[in-house]
Amino acid sequence: MTTCVKRAFKYRFRPTEAQAAELSRTFGCVRKVYNMALAARTEAWALRHERVNYNATSAMLTAWKKSEELAFLNDVSSVPLQQSLRHLQTAFTNFFAKRAKYPRFKSRKKSRKSAEYTTSAFRFRDGKLTLAKMADPLNIVWSRPLPKEAKPSTVTVSQDSAGRWFVSLLCEDPSVKPLPATDAKVGIDAGLNHLVTLSTGEKVTNPRNERRDRAHLAKAQRDLSRKAKGDGANRAKARQRVARIHARIADRRRDMLHKLTTRLVRENQTIVIENLAVRNMMKNSRLARAISDASWSTLRSMLEYKAAWYGREVVTVDRWFPSSKLCSHCGALAAGMPLHVRTWACDNCGTTHDRDVNAAKILLAAGLAVSVCGAGVRPQRRSPGGQSATKQKTSQREP
Repeated sequence: MTTCVKRAFKYRFRPTEAQAAELSRTFGCVRKVYNMALAARTEAWALRHERVNYNATSAMLTAWKKSEELAFLNDVSSVPLQQSLRHLQTAFTNFFAKRAKYPRFKSRKKSRKSAEYTTSAFRFRDGKLTLAKMADPLNIVWSRPLPKEAKPSTVTVSQDSAGRWFVSLLCEDPSVKPLPATDAKVGIDAGLNHLVTLSTGEKVTNPRNERRDRAHLAKAQRDLSRKAKGDGANRAKARQRVARIHARIADRRRDMLHKLTTRLVRENQTIVIENLAVRNMMKNSRLARAISDASWSTLRSMLEYKAAWYGREVVTVDRWFPSSKLCSHCGALAAGMPLHVRTWACDNCGTTHDRDVNAAKILLAAGLAVSVCGAGVRPQRRSPGGQSATKQKTSQREP
């Protein structure tokens, strides 16, 4: 028996003034409870070497609500507050498993404004969603239909830095199931001049979303820098103008990546990509902005979860594998390959290569070897003299 995949369907909505005020209060209470629970757990460990779990913080929340100074916590739904404690427990679990850093306190200005409601705190009937403590349903812009007879298990309401309101409904999607198997396979070489180059020879243009709006962004940031620091209305408006430009850039980038990754997953059974160390590459001050705009990490994560949905395979090749310097025709290894060299000729066989297309072909060959024989397997490299690298080292050791 196969289980349905759970997907989050995100929509914009326009709250009334009363709903916006209620949600803003809820965001503030969620942040307050999270920070207080984090402080209590940190203090308990620092002073008494005592680990405080979710059940203990839940009991703390009950006591906080009964106190006079924290009585305002009773004005909002209790479910988002309990969910914030569960999120804190997950953060500590990831920390102790060495998957994440120590949890940090939520900031009023910088942290994401969100609240999560479970089934006991919302009502979804006839396409209308009503949250706890609210009389009227949310005015949601249904930009795409939910799965037939969908029953959301959780609802997350959020507001981004540009002031836009979103609601995300998590529900099972029976339409997500493995696609028919195919023999097609592709190697992908990520780049900056072209976002990706495929082993088939196709090159996908890098839209450079940030560069398109760089002038508008710079002007908005200059206007913001001229505003007096503080909580003034003019500074808040200038900050929101900057946030709207950033949001427009991010939306275009995300839309393009979704369309590209969906096409690649639908058309190919095996997809081979390189395991790039994006975090280390961002330390290059000359390329950091372009690398960030390309968003290679998001590209890879989209490929991986969509491949898991549709029964495809994503293979990653070691980042140190010299895909750009290996000849895809004879396997000879070039001595060096500076970044400015975009085409090169093999000294062994004379074949002229497009650097990116050749790298994609080599990645595909390496990835197929990995998927067949196991991780760490690489295609046999050949020296410019025609011998394989292994044979050449052996012959050099012989007297």
